[in-house]
Amino acid sequence: MRRGLPTIAAVLAILPTGGVITAPAAPLQIGWNDLRPAGDVANASGQTDGTKSTWADGEKLSSDLKGKTIQIAGYALPSDREGDLVYQFLLLPWAGLCSHMPPPPPNQAVLINLKTPYKLSEAYETVSVTGTLMPELEKTQLFILDGVSVIESGYRIAGAQIEPADKVIGAEPQPISNPWSFMRN
Repeated sequence: MRRGLPTIAAVLAILPTGGVITAPAAPLQIGWNDLRPAGDVANASGQTDGTKSTWADGEKLSSDLKGKTIQIAGYALPSDREGDLVYQFLLLPWAGLCSHMPPPPPNQAVLINLKTPYKLSEAYETVSVTGTLMPELEKTQLFILDGVSVIESGYRIAGAQIEPADKVIGAEPQPISNPWSFMRN
């Protein structure tokens, strides 16, 4: 009997996958429209076409991506932070949320819980998030520049990985609205 390296059969017998070693699949890169149910397409004003849901009942979520590892880029709005370290944030399709504007519908907000804290350089920093997407309605209270806002998110990613991003894909343009426009002459 030889000593040294085990036989291939011995190695295959101890592998739980029956001898096949598989690499983890690359995350599915998605855009914000992928978070809407099929047929629920928003126009440039943010209103949906009415075939599946409207902003008012934007809690209709897409179950097509449930449990899948995805990658999505958006704007980080911290909800749990200590100094510049962020532990939890809302990922949104556009920047500039304020207490005078209606928040995005739940199917356009993702609650992100990080594996390790992320050093965020500024609110609404553009980031790319990778993790397992789960549809789940949850309310988050945020303290933003001009007051407090409660935002309902329709999705959650726990144990997410985060990195800086250059751009956001698949976000509908946010209509320009200024709550102080009555002051114009």
